[in-house]
Amino acid sequence: MSLAKRLVRHPTVQGALGRIAAGYLGLVRRTNRFTVEPADADPWLDGLSPFIAGMWHGQHIMVSFAGRPKDRVATIISKNPDGNINTIALTRLGVRVIRASGARGRVVKDARAKGGAEGLRAMLRALRNGEIVAFSADVPKIARRADAGILTLARFSGRPIVPVAVVTSRHIRFGSWDRACLGLPFGRGAVVFGEAITVPRDPDPETFEALRGRVEAEMNRVHDRAYTIVGRLDRVGAGGLGRAGTARIAEPA
Repeated sequence: MSLAKRLVRHPTVQGALGRIAAGYLGLVRRTNRFTVEPADADPWLDGLSPFIAGMWHGQHIMVSFAGRPKDRVATIISKNPDGNINTIALTRLGVRVIRASGARGRVVKDARAKGGAEGLRAMLRALRNGEIVAFSADVPKIARRADAGILTLARFSGRPIVPVAVVTSRHIRFGSWDRACLGLPFGRGAVVFGEAITVPRDPDPETFEALRGRVEAEMNRVHDRAYTIVGRLDRVGAGGLGRAGTARIAEPA
């Protein structure tokens, strides 16, 4: 392991970086003019709660922006040391972080599978306790392809999936596999909630695949709608990322 990586993984350094990240995200939230769609979503969301907030992995940095002040929100971050900074930042922003492996597609047939079962049980407990669970829907390392894991959580919990997108007009687009975006201050923002999707407890394979496709399509729809609200195109959808490892800054037109 390089010296730089050892330094970044030191608890003191990670604590400082987590606090800085939380402060920065708070600035982004305060200085962007956010539009929420649907505008009268509160009664509808109250009736669905606790629900599973489905997001694309690249938006996990700004997941706290979708929560209302009264919401109790939990999310899952792996136990990998690289997740410590995100954990510290999200905790300071009011999101309860579950440190465990996620419920990926391999646990669809066997909920006791090693790794995914730990995260699945933790998220089921959170939903039973009335917390909204924000969950990345991507297939690991494949952006914007819905994995079976989010449907597995919906199956076993009986709670609906509500796709959600959070975007800002000014942002940095990273060249990572998940097309991650980090909002910049002083622009326009949008939080868009999509159609609630319920998954039956024991769907046949055809029904399950149809629902997976429906979740994927609705998540893409709310993502595109959010960019429309802030007056931008999703540059990934329009022209791709470019070279891996690069970042692009989007400024208002």
